[in-house]
Amino acid sequence: MSLKNTVTFFCILLALQLNAQQLLPFVENFTKSEYSGDNQVWNITQADDNTIYFANNHYFLRYNGVKWERYSLPNKTIIRSVFADGSRIYCGSYREFGYWERVKGIMQYTSLTTGKNYFSDSDNEEVWKIFKHADKIYFQTFHRMYAYDGKTIATYRFPSQISYCYVIDNTIYAASTRNGVYVFDGGKFQQITAWPELKDNIVHGMEKNGRNIYIFTKNNGVFKGDAKGVKPWDSNINSLLKNAVILSAAFINNNMLAIGTALKGIYIINLTDNSFTVINRNNALKNNAVLSVALDTEKDLWLGLDNGISHVEVNSPVSLFTDNSGLLGSVYSIAPTESGYLFASNHGVFSYGQQGLNTIPNSQGQAWDVYKSGDNYIIGHNDGTYTYNGQLKKANPVNGGWKFLKSKFDRAYFQANYSGIAVYTNTDNLGVYKTLDSIVKPIRNIAQTRPGELWAADSYRSLYRVLYDENFNVKRVENVSQKNNIKSDYGVKLFPFRGEVLFYINSKWYTYNSIKDKLEENKAFTERFSGISDIVPVDDDNFIIIRSGLLYLITRKGDKFSEKLLNEKYYQGRLIMENTQVYKNGSSLLINLDDGFMSYNIEGSSKKEAPVSIEAFYMGRLIDEDTHIKYNQSVELNVITGYYGYNRPDLFYRLNAEPLQPIIKGNIILNNLSSGNQSVDIYRNNNGTYQQVAAYNFKVSKPWYFSTLMILAYIAVISGIFFLYYRWNKVRYLQKIRLNEEELKHRREIMELELEAEKKLRQQEYEKHILEVEVQAKASEVAGKSLSIAKHSEMIESIQEALKSVTGSDELKTRISKIIKTNSISKNEWQSFEKNLVKSHEDFVSRLTAKYPALTPKDIKLCIYLKMNLSSKEIAPLMNISYRGVELHRYRLRKKLDISTEENLSQYMITI
Repeated sequence: MSLKNTVTFFCILLALQLNAQQLLPFVENFTKSEYSGDNQVWNITQADDNTIYFANNHYFLRYNGVKWERYSLPNKTIIRSVFADGSRIYCGSYREFGYWERVKGIMQYTSLTTGKNYFSDSDNEEVWKIFKHADKIYFQTFHRMYAYDGKTIATYRFPSQISYCYVIDNTIYAASTRNGVYVFDGGKFQQITAWPELKDNIVHGMEKNGRNIYIFTKNNGVFKGDAKGVKPWDSNINSLLKNAVILSAAFINNNMLAIGTALKGIYIINLTDNSFTVINRNNALKNNAVLSVALDTEKDLWLGLDNGISHVEVNSPVSLFTDNSGLLGSVYSIAPTESGYLFASNHGVFSYGQQGLNTIPNSQGQAWDVYKSGDNYIIGHNDGTYTYNGQLKKANPVNGGWKFLKSKFDRAYFQANYSGIAVYTNTDNLGVYKTLDSIVKPIRNIAQTRPGELWAADSYRSLYRVLYDENFNVKRVENVSQKNNIKSDYGVKLFPFRGEVLFYINSKWYTYNSIKDKLEENKAFTERFSGISDIVPVDDDNFIIIRSGLLYLITRKGDKFSEKLLNEKYYQGRLIMENTQVYKNGSSLLINLDDGFMSYNIEGSSKKEAPVSIEAFYMGRLIDEDTHIKYNQSVELNVITGYYGYNRPDLFYRLNAEPLQPIIKGNIILNNLSSGNQSVDIYRNNNGTYQQVAAYNFKVSKPWYFSTLMILAYIAVISGIFFLYYRWNKVRYLQKIRLNEEELKHRREIMELELEAEKKLRQQEYEKHILEVEVQAKASEVAGKSLSIAKHSEMIESIQEALKSVTGSDELKTRISKIIKTNSISKNEWQSFEKNLVKSHEDFVSRLTAKYPALTPKDIKLCIYLKMNLSSKEIAPLMNISYRGVELHRYRLRKKLDISTEENLSQYMITI
């Protein structure tokens, strides 16, 4: 094997080893599902308004950093090229070219070939490139070049088949596929004879950098030269490029070159030291075939892939190390080494350098902390404390070392661990250590501001103050949070800053007053830094806070704090909450993440001032002066900054007088808008203060029920209602008068009827009284007759008894008996008497039978006699029974009426 081939082999091998794990610029990938397009992005251009346009097979794509728009040519052909010039975006396709312009928020296409005969003698003409030269727009196919001056189109035929044309130093170069490169001069093509090396090469790029022209060929790498001649680029990278198939290239600046390939993704090459970074499917891209490369105004790269679009922030101060293999795991601590980095992760301890990412043997398990001490690294591990200096050695069994702290006062080192706090006096001999007694529990964080005193935070809750003597014997351990009656002391955070320790407990910041021996609230810190989930010190002037899942770099200048938000896209979903660590390496901050870490260069972190514009849409159409926005509808605002990378500002908006709201990805949707004038103010977060950068005003129409026509209708309806009410009131008034008259008449009639009824009632009462009097008279009469009859019957019985006792004188007995019989009461008379008796006491009988329905007629007759206050002797002849029969009947009646013997029957009958 030749030396050249050997070098090439080792270069390729090295590139493959480093490919998957590198510190890379941030890459934002857009899939075809996001932009709703096709595979294969053939060309990219940026317009004067910083909008990016893409030739995406059948679609013409527009992206302003907020919204993707997709359009098609009228003939639906494949779009191969785009070029922005002023407000026009020129477009080339199969036997077609023209330009797009934005009209009322929509791109509209104008063809320059419709009705023309430019492609009559060729059936396979596609416009692969568009460029500008001498105020003319050129459309290039493989066989012709069409020059458009704004009015007419001139056609130029190439001497042979061309791959692409390039403009360098105001000269048009046409690279043929077989005969090298031609120069277009005076309307004719002349072959460059000084570049014979380019014959039979397909050129996919040509740019000038400094005094040299770089020519990028498809299969033979890069050539470098000038007008006098070219030769292969003298770089080891060139050997790699020959096997990668170059498809596109662009200079980022004088020292940085980007080369897109078909097989290996994109190479970003530093021309100063020939170092390079490869970004491909193994680490960041979605596809290895980079069909097109373009630079935006931030000098960041846009890549048109065979499947998708990628935005590479090569000029951002943020870089990312990501292990996509899953070997590394979640990184908990980082320390730079001479050749790379040392990682402590949940999978063990790892080194990264020229040989890529490697696991340190026998380090498997949870590693928490890496501390650099001279040439050694002290590692807090789940299985104990280790040292590393090319080899890993177990120093002692102290496990779970969360933090290793060098004391500035006691010539010692403290280690917070699972069992408490360990003390070391010599890092070269960690086998000798002492444990601070009286605090045997997991301690996660420690800090020190004076000798003999150590602050410690429990893994779960409580803040402790540990006092010890010169021999590190614990004198006292105080639970400071409980001592100060702080009940909710979970997740205490210690923050050493500028010679003092601040404590974050239950959303408040405290400092310790040693004179009063108590915690005092730091209101300035509480007001500025409450609501955080973590705080990480960097140095005396800088620290990191995490609020709502976002990282902020806080810098203190004098008595003021300024803050910079690190855009969430760099670490979204990768922060390790409660375990975020920051290591300062020169001007860069290294922040641990899942599967890697982030590097943030604070010296290059200042952002460019971004112009802000607003496009508002209603019902999918751009709002203009003729747009009528209906009540209670939605309006969409696109806040466009013109920057797509790190310089994109953090924006907020306020609708009318409402509180500030963050703008997510430049999009604002305002729902259920009320009527009237609406004002949307846009603010930029400028180091913690909000500066207004734009405003947008629009008007929402009144609801339909408040329109002019409806108001007139309301007036008509209300007037009609008042008129009808007036008419109804008048009719009602007249009706009321008639009703009053009728009512008076009716009342008179009622009064007359009442008087007549009263008169009749009085007459009836009088007649009733007369009848009652008559009834009483008759009753008295009946009573008298009853008494008379009783006496009469008694006398006749006496005479009969006397006659029975006389003997003889039969004729006299007979005559007397006949007289007695003649004068005795007949049966009919007796029945008539009884009937009149009952009738005269009809009301009494009704009440009696209603109360005692089981009474017999004979019982009722007895009750009547008792009511008449007749004695048993008087009742006996009336009932034609003996005296004893009356007494027996009276006894039975008492039983039926349930009356005691003490109560008088006659008196009881009167009460019924």
